[in-house]
Amino acid sequence: MRQKRAKTYRKLMNMYCLTFGFRQPYQVLVDSEMCKAAISRNHDFVSELGTVLHGTVKPMITQCCIHELYLQGKSQQPAVDLAKAFERRKCNHKEAIPGDECLASVIGETNKHRYVIATQSQPLRVQLRAIAGVPIVHIDRSVMILEPPSDITVRAKVLVQQNAMAPSTSEAAKLKTSAPPPPPVKKRKGPKAPNPLSVKKKKTVEQPPKKTKDTTRKVDTGAQGLAGTKQKNVGEKRKRGDDDD
Repeated sequence: MRQKRAKTYRKLMNMYCLTFGFRQPYQVLVDSEMCKAAISRNHDFVSELGTVLHGTVKPMITQCCIHELYLQGKSQQPAVDLAKAFERRKCNHKEAIPGDECLASVIGETNKHRYVIATQSQPLRVQLRAIAGVPIVHIDRSVMILEPPSDITVRAKVLVQQNAMAPSTSEAAKLKTSAPPPPPVKKRKGPKAPNPLSVKKKKTVEQPPKKTKDTTRKVDTGAQGLAGTKQKNVGEKRKRGDDDD
């Protein structure tokens, strides 16, 4: 294995260990097609798995995958012998089902048991990429390859890192207690405005209508006074004239 590829695979497995809780020996679920590809290459399959995953491995196979090899006849007997050397993983299927469906059911929705999948089935690899934290190994042109993480796996990794950076509940409580108190609010100087609820509303006093001056009456009374004085003066003059005579 080239140095650059080995460095990339080491980083990938460190990411799976730190983020998703993988640990050695890595449990590797092998399907029937991978067993056939391993026999055709004439390489030590288990040791090459350990080189790619950078750690000790525990190859496992389900009864459904072995049953697929049995159905292919005696020509696949070497692949059957290789599969028998692996640890048997109980899949709890009373009747054998296709290998892809069997491995998908064992992985489930979250890969709870932290399995590495070694498969040559393209549809199964596409299905497993939709699950976060599933390392996939396949053989391409006689080279064993560890696939890069899927987009869903990368998102799950970022989310785990963000949660790890956030303070815990106890740390958050300590931060609250150690935080400086807020600055005191400055009191406003000057007279305070009255409470609008306690202030009585001003009563509006109705003013009486203004009296208009009666000019006609004054004129009449004045005219009557003048007439009376004229009459008196006339009488008085007559009296005086009579006395002189």
